[in-house]
Amino acid sequence: MATKKLYRSDTNKVIGGVCGGIAEYFDIDPVLVRVIAAILSMTGTGIMAYLIAWIMIPKKK
Repeated sequence: MATKKLYRSDTNKVIGGVCGGIAEYFDIDPVLVRVIAAILSMTGTGIMAYLIAWIMIPKKK
């Protein structure tokens, strides 16, 4: 059994690859993750969460 790891996507990215990486990890459409991130960014929480995830999630090798 292979373990899944969360990485920032290098092929499916717009800014940092965070939303694309999350979508690949959960095997869902990246547009859905981006819409959720956009809605959260309107509250201010999403921007900070995205920046933290950008720093903490490693880039795919």
